[in-house]
Parts: sequence; C-alpha cells; structure tokens
Amino acid sequence: MADLFLGGAIDPASHERTTDDAASHVSVATDKLTTHGVIVGMTGSGKTGLGVIVIEEALAAGLPVIAIDPKGDLTNLCLTFPDLAASDFRPWIDEAQAKNADKTPDQFAADQAALWTKGLAGWGLSGDDIGALRSTTDFTIYTPGSQSGVPVNIVGSLQVPADMTDAEVVSDEIEGYVSGLLGLVGIEADPLSSREHILLSNLIHHSWTEGRELDLMTLVGMVGTPPIRKLGVFELDQFFPPADRMKLAMQLNGLLASPSFASWAAGPPIDIDAMLFRPDGSARCAIITTAHLSDDERQFVTSLVLSKLVTWMRRQSGTTDLRAMLYMDEVAGYLPPTANPPTKKPIMLLMKQARAFGVGVVLSTQNPVDIDYKAISNAGTWMIGRLQTERDKARLLDGMSAAAGGVDIAAVSDSIAGLGKREFLLRRAGKDEPEIFTTRWAMSYLRGPMTRDQIELLMSTERVEAETQAAPTASSGVPAQPTPVPGAVTPVPELAADESAVMPQIADGVAVRYVDVAAPWLSEVGGDARGQRLEIAAVARVALRYDETKADLVHDEEFECVIHPLSDHIDLERTLQVDYDDRDLRTDAPSGVAFVLPDAKTANKTFWSGLERDLRDHLVRTLSIEVPSNASLKTYGRPGESSDEFETRCLRIANERADKEIAALRDKYESKAKRLRDQIETAEDRLDVLEEQSKSTRNSELLSTAGSVLGGLLGGRKSGGSLLGGLLGKAGTAARRRGSTNAAGERVEAQENKVARLVEELDELEVELAEEVTEIDARWMATAKEIETLTVGLEKSDVQIAQLAAAWFPTA
Repeated sequence: MADLFLGGAIDPASHERTTDDAASHVSVATDKLTTHGVIVGMTGSGKTGLGVIVIEEALAAGLPVIAIDPKGDLTNLCLTFPDLAASDFRPWIDEAQAKNADKTPDQFAADQAALWTKGLAGWGLSGDDIGALRSTTDFTIYTPGSQSGVPVNIVGSLQVPADMTDAEVVSDEIEGYVSGLLGLVGIEADPLSSREHILLSNLIHHSWTEGRELDLMTLVGMVGTPPIRKLGVFELDQFFPPADRMKLAMQLNGLLASPSFASWAAGPPIDIDAMLFRPDGSARCAIITTAHLSDDERQFVTSLVLSKLVTWMRRQSGTTDLRAMLYMDEVAGYLPPTANPPTKKPIMLLMKQARAFGVGVVLSTQNPVDIDYKAISNAGTWMIGRLQTERDKARLLDGMSAAAGGVDIAAVSDSIAGLGKREFLLRRAGKDEPEIFTTRWAMSYLRGPMTRDQIELLMSTERVEAETQAAPTASSGVPAQPTPVPGAVTPVPELAADESAVMPQIADGVAVRYVDVAAPWLSEVGGDARGQRLEIAAVARVALRYDETKADLVHDEEFECVIHPLSDHIDLERTLQVDYDDRDLRTDAPSGVAFVLPDAKTANKTFWSGLERDLRDHLVRTLSIEVPSNASLKTYGRPGESSDEFETRCLRIANERADKEIAALRDKYESKAKRLRDQIETAEDRLDVLEEQSKSTRNSELLSTAGSVLGGLLGGRKSGGSLLGGLLGKAGTAARRRGSTNAAGERVEAQENKVARLVEELDELEVELAEEVTEIDARWMATAKEIETLTVGLEKSDVQIAQLAAAWFPTA
C-alpha cells in the first residue's frame, strides 16, 4: 500500500496552506481508491491538473494506469523534464501564450522552466522526482483512427478470447464491441431487443465458438449471408428478413468505404495487459486520446477499451490493494443519467465489481448534472472543486449523500461555495469531516492539448516499436478500396416549409425510382449519401444511332443522363451524363426521409412528354461523334478507332493501291524490256556468228599462204622461173585473203557496238521504271496522310428514349 500525495491542507478562510512542510500534506492511500474516486470541477478549477497529479502518484507508486482522454489534456503526462531546462520546455510551449505575454518563445520557455522549478520546490519536489518517474514508467499515447500517436487496430479487435469458458466474460466483450459498432453507424441498439445487436452478437459468438477470428470486413459480409439459420426459435429469415439484413450490411459497409477508415486497422490490436505492463512486469501509462474523433467514434473506441478491460479484470485474482487504475477524463458523455450509450454498462460494471480485482476507477467531469449518480454511488473518494451553477452543486450533493450516507450537506455546500482555483474538498470514505486542500505542483508540464504533429513527434519511437510488434494477420486489415455499399437514411426530426413526408404526385405511367446512396455518380448531381432530404431528378436512358451513308457507318450507343433541377423551364445544358445501372435505382423508398417539393409540374403527363421531346431535340442539337476520314482514299474511321490506328489502316490501303499501280506499270515496261532483251540476244547471236567467221577467215588465210609457199617449195621438180612465178601468184592470192580477214573484223566490231547500245537502252529503261515506282509510292504515302475529321450528327429518328423516370436522391 502506498500514499498518493495530492497537495496540502489549507485554511478555508485565508486560502493559505496551514504549513509549508509535510505535516500539512494531503494524501490518499492506494487501497482507498479500490472503492474508486470522483473528481468534479468547473472549467478553470484545476480539475485536469488534479487528475494528472493522481496519475503521476499512481505511476510513482508502481501502479499501471489506463487514461482515457477525450479532450487531449492528459497527453501532457508525457511532458516531464528531469533537468527542468528551458531548452526542454521550448518545443512544447504555446507560442500564442508567449505572444500574449509579450515575450519571445525562448523567454517564455525560460519563464516556464523557472516557474516549474519553483512550483515543485514549494512542495519538496525536484527534477530528481521527475527523473525517478521517467525511469520507472513507459508513457504511450494511443491514437485510434490516427497515425499521429501509436495507432490501435480497432478493426482487428475481434480476436477469439484466450478463455471461452467464462460465458459472462465473452458475452460482455461481444456486447461492448457490437454496441459501439452500431452506435458508430447511428443505431441505438438494446442488446436484448435489437435484432441488429442480436444478429451481430450471434455471428461473432458463432465464429469464436468455432475458433475463427473475425475482422469488420468479414463480419459485414456475414450479415448478408449468415452461417446460421435460426435465432432462438425463429428462422433467421423470419426474424431478420434478407432485405433488412442487407440494409444493415450496407450501413456497416459504409465504414469500410470511407478512405479514412483504413487507419483504424493500423497498429497493434487492443491488448490491456500490454498497455498496462512492460514485458518485465513494470508499470506503463497508456493514454488513449480520442480528441480527434467524432462523438460516435469516441463511444465506439471507449466502449471497446472498457469491454476489453472488464475481460482482463475478470481474469485477475482477488486483492485488497490497488493493482491498476482507470482514469476517465470528462466522463459525462459516457455515463449519462437516462440514455444508455455503449460505454455506460462497462463503466457501471467496473464501479460495482472492479474493487474485488484491485482495479480502481477515477472519473472526472465538469458537468455533474450530466452523469448517472447511481453508477458512482460506489465511489468512496470525492474531490470537488469550484462548480459553475447552484444546480450543479445541488446535484452533486445529492450524489454525495447517496454515496456517503451521513455527510453534512450544509457544511459541504458552504465549503464548496468558498473554494478557489486549484482548491478541492476531499471527502473520504469512512470519514465524516471533509478536508479542504490545494493541489501540489504537477511534475508534468501542463501546456494544454497537444497538436497531432506534436504527438507524432513525441511518439515517433513508440510508434515504430508498436509497428514492429504488431502481429500482421490476413484478417486484420481493411481492403484498399472497399466497395462503397450504402447505408440507410436516418429519420428526419422535423419538416421544413419546402418538405413533405409523403412523396409528391408523379404523373401516371412515369416510373419512380430512388437513387441508391452507393451510386458512384451521386455526388456529381449534388447528392449526399448521409442526407435525409430527397430531391427529384429525371433519369433517362436513350438509344442513339449515328448513321452516315458515305462512310458506310451505322453506330449504336446508349446515353444515360440525370436531369436536375426540374422546373417548368429546364436548362438541358446542365444535363449530366452518367453511367448508371439498375443497382443505382432502387424501387423501394427509404424510410424516415423528407421529400423536397419540386418546382416542376411533375404530376402532369405533359411535363414528362415535353421533357422527352426537349431532351431529344437537345441531344440532336448537341451530340455527335467524330471519326477520322481520308477523302482521297474514300476511307472512314470507326468510333473508338484512334488516329494512329486509322493512319495505319490508311497506309495499308495506300500500299495496296500503290502496289496495284506499280504492277500495271511493270507490265508496260516489261514488254519494252522484253523487246530489248530479244534484240540483245539476236545481236549477241549475230556477234557470235561474225566472231566465228572472222576466226575462220584468219585461219584460212594462214593455212592458205603457208600451203602455197610450202607447196611451191616442196611441190616437185620445176624450173626456177616457173617456181618464182608460182610463188608470186600464190603471194597475190594470200594478200587478197588478208583483206577479207580485215573486213570480217570490222563487222564484228560493229556488232559489238550494237549489243552495247541495246544493253544501254535496257539500263535506261530500268532506271526510268525505278523513278516512276518511287514517284508512285511517294504519292500514295502522301495520300495516306491526308486525314481529316468527319463529324456525324444525329437526326430525330436516330434518338429513341428507352427510359425516362423520376428519381429521388438524398441531399444534405
């Protein structure tokens, strides 16, 4: 057992401490807080400072603390500076306060350091005491739904309890989760009568019984197709029809559809034991701040933490001294006198049962009239500061009377009336006379709520450690882009002048639809999925046919649009083209909505027929499609064909036509070339003949001359005169033969020249062909690139209104 040093006794008349030494110190024994405590005081009374001091003392005594902080003030517990140096204070001062004090931030930080040093010294405290507190305690700021501090995986908080044998413990934990979850989507559910609560509770219990863990996404999916067929003695579909279950599933899935909800799956799951104790068993201070959350989100988080705490508590052995402390700042919204938010039951249960398990609860509030005094009637320690109104004081005295029995109400009332700032009346269990004391100086720097950036800076190391320690599971995350399924519209409290609880009359024959809040185009028309006011619009589905004879084009399209607002003179230029399907337009009207009275005469058939006519004219006038075209090629694109694709097609066609023209040209030149090749062949054949003849003539000349001479020489016995005459005759004949050989050579040369001339003509013909082929190819390639845009419009006969319906959509 330890004593929690809270402050010192004062003289109520002079408001001065009775002594400056330990003789006047006021403390509360830890075992007295097993009967719980209540701190009450108006804004500015010092209530928050007293709460911080109570937590500091508990931690200094080695007791772990869970502090639920809806306003952000308790984050100051992390601002403890053993050196009490100005440089330690500087990053955390409120510079606006420094400016108001007409001081620089550095000067203001120095003043704060001096102020804290002096203030602590007045109570016999110093930086050594702060250092001792820091060395024995881990401070962690948990920020559910935010990454600024250590995030908490709320989505994955449906882990199977370690012990399923205690049915009451399991039931309470399920009830706390389900109550908070339904409250988050606006359903105030009685666990005994609400079918939503009963269904969700049974689904969780069924999964836990089978040893299967859940996350929110899985739970939402089970609502539509439950793995159970009966609830009690009734068939499930009879007790909770499928359409109604789907409505609930869509409400819950709205949480998953929110981009911001992904942060609720980050960080470790709620583990009370890990929040309270280090692995070596030493104490921790878990500050769960919910200042950044909405009221419903705070209820959900707080009820879940409290339910987990109850489960943890019931697994502890009994003790007469304090084992752990729960501190709740500003408890009014969580413990109202008449309403039953999901946090109320676990708080009441803790106030009644926690004592036996050594868990002390300290509740703080500035609004005594807004708390249920039946819940705090078990509180044994009351610390009351200045109150704002006599009504607050009267209500508080009633509660104290119920809790403390023989208290002197008149004396207490007079004492409360005379309290100053940081002065409190202490009412202990078992003591008739209350005490008046002033709080000691807090070791923590009370700078007020910290910003998210400051919390992020302060918890950078703890956040990294938590991320590494968080066990990733396949079922603990939220999908990156969950399907945005709608939620139901809540009842409208009252009707405005332009609203009606009954749908205004719509002309006979006109379909009436209700836009589903999950329609992806709802916001584009000014709708609000959370809205309770339904405004009328017209939705149309139109069949369009684009027809262009010269392009051989017949293209059908479906055009869907929303026309809003509806009036006697509709501006169809504001028509919004959307892509809707039948799921976006429901036939069943939502409950609890108000219909905005339309300006248009929607009850008249002529309004709708006129709207259909005007819409057709508008579409004929404004809609068209554009396709690429090539007039030279007489080629036209098709809707959806890109310019690159069309150009490629034109190039292919141009190539084909160029090839055709080149083929004709090749035929023309082939005949000329054939003739020249024939002439060349004939000339070469003649050249061969002439060359052969020339060779033969030369040989004959040589042989003849040689023969004549030899014959003359060897031809027998002749006279010299006759021999000489014969030789001379033979020589003349040889000369004549040599002249014949020279003529043959000239004929060969002439023929060779003719062959060369013909070959040159063939070469020139081939060059001419190549030049013409190149020109043809270039001309067709240029033609292929002569691409223009052809606009294809609509005629009235091309526009067929397939659907024109009145559609009511929710707005803010």
